[in-house]
Amino acid sequence: MTDPSRTRADIRIRESSLADLDALVDIENACFDSDRLSRRSFRDFIRHGRSTLLVSEGEAGINGYVLILYRRGTALARLYSIALAPSARGGGLAAALMGAGEDIARDHDCLSLRLEVRPDNAAAIALYTRLGYRQFGKYLDYYEDHADALRFEKPLVRSVLTANAPSYYSQTSEFTCGPACMMMALKAFDPAVGFSRVEEFRLWRESTTVFMQSGHGGCEPVGMAVALARKGLSVEVFLNREPPLFIDSVRLKDQREALTLIQEDYRREADELGIAVHIEPLDNNALSAALEEGAYAIVLVSLYQMLGSRTPHWVLVYGEENGRFLIHDPWVEKDALETESAAAALPIPREAFERMARWGRGRLRAAVIVRKEQAE
Repeated sequence: MTDPSRTRADIRIRESSLADLDALVDIENACFDSDRLSRRSFRDFIRHGRSTLLVSEGEAGINGYVLILYRRGTALARLYSIALAPSARGGGLAAALMGAGEDIARDHDCLSLRLEVRPDNAAAIALYTRLGYRQFGKYLDYYEDHADALRFEKPLVRSVLTANAPSYYSQTSEFTCGPACMMMALKAFDPAVGFSRVEEFRLWRESTTVFMQSGHGGCEPVGMAVALARKGLSVEVFLNREPPLFIDSVRLKDQREALTLIQEDYRREADELGIAVHIEPLDNNALSAALEEGAYAIVLVSLYQMLGSRTPHWVLVYGEENGRFLIHDPWVEKDALETESAAAALPIPREAFERMARWGRGRLRAAVIVRKEQAE
């Protein structure tokens, strides 16, 4: 685990202990007029899991803290609070505490760090923006005095794009993550394949069976496998349960029937094409073995793990390095001023990916392994 201590000669950052309670309460009272953490709350955060409380020490003792919370079952962390004694402000301590908090969150396999801040806290907003945080939402009537809260987020993993990474394509609609991954896999095996929106929506049309509560539907794994097989690739599907899939949230009977019929037809086509459909999940070891053989994997993940959204989502896994799977995520948060470099070649720790690679209340797991040539 990363040592949270910082290298500044006059500052040491470490994990807190019960001996720090008096100093923590003093800092809290000096910094906040409302929404204060109590002595009991500090004690609970120090004693119990799912959080890390770091303190900074100067020559005069404890002069600041940062509190990071972890959301169970996800790869998200939250900066719950940061505070500095008035005498410690203006010397870079806040940035040092933020950096230590980010390091700890990475050690817990978190992919992003979120926080809330008052709209009138210009100094804090300037700090967060300078450190790479971007606003993505707002909570109304959030604080005790009924002030709103701005929501900020920063990704904790950075692109490790290398020359041998497959070409990246970002989806151009909210519902074409699957086709975007399919296009990346196709081009990886045949560089002459071109990227286009026409092909993106053609693949979507060929592999769509998912009804959403609103808007267009997404893609189903056997349907994607059939479309890729018809383009000359060798594919196999791994599921942790028998189809039909994605029907739990579909309320209308006719939609459920249509979804079931289409998926049954895809299964018949898969059988005709000799596509293996395994009713067993693709675990990390099997994924590693496939990648080692030169295959790629289109894997269903939960955006709840990464962004707090419950939308199903497909990513392309193309390699493994230092205990991390390398993925191209076709979704680019353009509203948050992201570029493709924020979504391509992301190194995801194996444990974090294991949590990500399941969706919905039923914990659906689905993956399509893609290889270069059709199996004989």
